[in-house]
Amino acid sequence: MKLKSLIASLEGLVFNNRRLILGFFILVTLLMAYSVTNLRIDAGFSKLLPLKHEYMQTYVEHRKEFGGANRVLIALMTKQGDIFTPEYFDTLQKATDDVFFLPGVDRALVTSLFTPNVRFTEVVEDGIAGGNVVPADFEPTPEGLEKVRKNILKAGILGRLVANDFTGAVISAQLLEIDPSSGEKLDFIKVSHLLEERIRDKYQSDQIDVHIIGFAKVIGDIADGAKRVILFFCVAFVITALLVFLYTRSVILSLIPLGCSLIAVVWQLGLLPLLGYGIDPMGLLVPFLIFAIGVSHAVQMITANTAEVRAGADSMTAAKAGFRQLLIPGFIALASDTIGFVTIHMIEIRVIQEMAITASLGVAVIILTNLILLPILLSYVKTGRRFQRRVDEQINVLRPFWRFFEQSAEPKPAIFILVVAVLLLGFGLWKGSDVQIGDMHRGVPELRSDSRYNIDSAVITEHFSIGVDVITVIVETKPDGCIDYDIMTAIDRFAWHMNNVDGVQSTIGLPGIAKIINSGWNEGSLKWRVLPRNQSTMVQAVGYVPTSSGLLNSDCSVMPVMIFTKDHKAETISQIVSEVKRYRDTTITKDVKFRLATGNVGVMAATNEEVSAAQFPILLYVFGAVIFLCFYEFRSVRSVLCIILPLALVSLLAYALMSIFQIGLKVSTLPVVALGVGVGVDYGIYIFSRLRSYLREGQTLQQAYLHTLAITGNGVVFTGVTLAIGVSTWIFSPLKFQADMGILLTFMFLVNMLGAILLLPALACFLLKKENKP
Repeated sequence: MKLKSLIASLEGLVFNNRRLILGFFILVTLLMAYSVTNLRIDAGFSKLLPLKHEYMQTYVEHRKEFGGANRVLIALMTKQGDIFTPEYFDTLQKATDDVFFLPGVDRALVTSLFTPNVRFTEVVEDGIAGGNVVPADFEPTPEGLEKVRKNILKAGILGRLVANDFTGAVISAQLLEIDPSSGEKLDFIKVSHLLEERIRDKYQSDQIDVHIIGFAKVIGDIADGAKRVILFFCVAFVITALLVFLYTRSVILSLIPLGCSLIAVVWQLGLLPLLGYGIDPMGLLVPFLIFAIGVSHAVQMITANTAEVRAGADSMTAAKAGFRQLLIPGFIALASDTIGFVTIHMIEIRVIQEMAITASLGVAVIILTNLILLPILLSYVKTGRRFQRRVDEQINVLRPFWRFFEQSAEPKPAIFILVVAVLLLGFGLWKGSDVQIGDMHRGVPELRSDSRYNIDSAVITEHFSIGVDVITVIVETKPDGCIDYDIMTAIDRFAWHMNNVDGVQSTIGLPGIAKIINSGWNEGSLKWRVLPRNQSTMVQAVGYVPTSSGLLNSDCSVMPVMIFTKDHKAETISQIVSEVKRYRDTTITKDVKFRLATGNVGVMAATNEEVSAAQFPILLYVFGAVIFLCFYEFRSVRSVLCIILPLALVSLLAYALMSIFQIGLKVSTLPVVALGVGVGVDYGIYIFSRLRSYLREGQTLQQAYLHTLAITGNGVVFTGVTLAIGVSTWIFSPLKFQADMGILLTFMFLVNMLGAILLLPALACFLLKKENKP
């Protein structure tokens, strides 16, 4: 009774102050629209880091000495012949200079054949000699070019800075989070565009191809592709608008739900800059998810309102009735959606937390726009007999359709449905267990395999022994550890062991370089390519390796081992990290500590482990919150089971779908998984709430379900089909992660709808036997 009294009080408050509330919404919407003009794309490398993870603590501790994971590789590849031509070296030198002066580049860590930190050493009659690979007095004559070729071989940079077949060379640069020249946060999208303008467009020619990879380039390409995201959203919006019109048979009743959903998106985006947030390129699709949720709930209100109008109520009475009927179910459904997004905030990765905040704000706004603004607008809509005739025609056309689905509430069909559900459960458990945490394809999974970036990445990986995919194990030891034979041997054995792990392309460590130098001291004899036991000889072997090489720090207490991987697929990362841990735990050497990890693959490994550790607690919290809210509303364990079991089955099948389509569980797909739970609950709560109201009137389950289908089921089926058609257009997006989301969302909308109208009544047939009786 208290709840009914509260609803009645809210009804009076809302409908007695319609103009005031409308004025409030208009004013706030205008303010939010203005605020949206201040919204900026906010991409940052540090946002992708789970900074509290063990690996990232290592990364933060040592990134000043050895650079971070945010680097750019620029490969200049010859189309014919090799690099030893005057034209190529002139181009490489000019490109190196241009990279050096790009904003945000850590100039001390720029590496190229023309930078002074790329050196060689050799044994001569008087001892050891060395110098820059490209001498200061270099002239691009045949003799000068031949000398550089020999220096490249002496420096051991073949496969690292120079292609294995001498068809190209690399310029490597580390990017800072803060642009030193401006003191402001580095704009990675701007850097990406400058790489195109100042490097690719400038130096791409008939003789030379330019290939660029790195985090900044990924963000820039995603942002460029995101411009077409707007096009796909417009297509989805038009499709949704047309189908809403076919459903409502009224222009005004089509515009109202679409308008309310757009207002929710405007409020959501307007709140972000007011709260100090931007929007990350990875989160650009979240507003579209909010629009989809808004339309889904708005259609239910339109359906309830239309049913009242058909029964003879005027617009005000119909709007009030719809408000009363859907206030609690709608609030619980939207609260479930909000909780679904809030829980992913548990993952301590800033980009995921910002997506959670963005989505939660949107759903919270929908509570206002759909449960307050929408019924107020409907109260002003005047419908005549012509509209009622169109509604009657629609009901008559759909009646055979509903009678077919009504059979799912009868015992024999219900048994068949439950058997199919059990079989699907088994399939979901089988395939769902194969879902991978992280990326499942070579290249950048956010982009298509034929995108320019992934083609560039494939070219670099093919011609060099390294790529942009590297995980660096930090080896900590005592000061002057690099002249201790036992310590150097332990590191060398680790590097050799990892070099033979499947998925590893190559490894680089100080002991390997020291062995080459030691061999050089002994006329280049291969039998002397070993670590010397004599400390003085060891000093000779490592003394010519500068700290700028990234292989040691100033006091030789830290010596990284760089492990270049063939790709960054989830399976590859997991295998390499597991092998590092196994070796670390089983091979113990005094004063040697192996710490994971820096490098971009180290970041991915930490992210994957963070997502893996959080996914099941997130699902537990989401389902726990949904169960609590449903139990609070329906006060029956059996009722809760009718709603939750279809939801759980669809969530499991979503994992199976991800496995089949090789979609990994990662930053871009986590919100979709949370959304799937929310949308499923929406359908189930609306269907069951209406079903229970008819059961309480004394109808049998079959009668009650038939009437439920004619009203609420109508809206559920329409919403599921409409939104599935709209988001299915995303499958053709140039952004792979949007296409993956299109596949998942299409599946979620359709299968959650089928679960609500087929499995829910089949469960009710056996779980609600007492309520079956008139």
